[in-house]
Amino acid sequence: MGNKYNFFQNEDSHPVQLTSADIILRQQLENSVGKYFYSACDRTLRDLLSNCRWYVKNDGSALTLVVECPDPFTNWQLLRKMVPMATLLGDIVSSAKIRICPPESEGMPFEMRVDELAVYRDRH
Repeated sequence: MGNKYNFFQNEDSHPVQLTSADIILRQQLENSVGKYFYSACDRTLRDLLSNCRWYVKNDGSALTLVVECPDPFTNWQLLRKMVPMATLLGDIVSSAKIRICPPESEGMPFEMRVDELAVYRDRH
């Protein structure tokens, strides 16, 4: 009785390697979420994003909006817009994160999950 065999062991595990269809679907999802997010942004946020490199990526557990800032001033402005950005992204997908990356050598990226939004709203 000590040795139990799980008949569903292989069916429950994730595939070892993604197929080309998986990769294409992931890219389409990332592009669609990025377009919906950008179209929901107001003029100020669009202007800020236009000065940055930004994209949506999916690591399998959650979508992440990554914003790479060109300078400390833009980084600070985007950090101040985290709550509105998280609200917009949360309206599109509930399991997502935002990562604001300062210029290299200017510090560490700041990351926030959209499900943490209530904590940040209480502070503002």
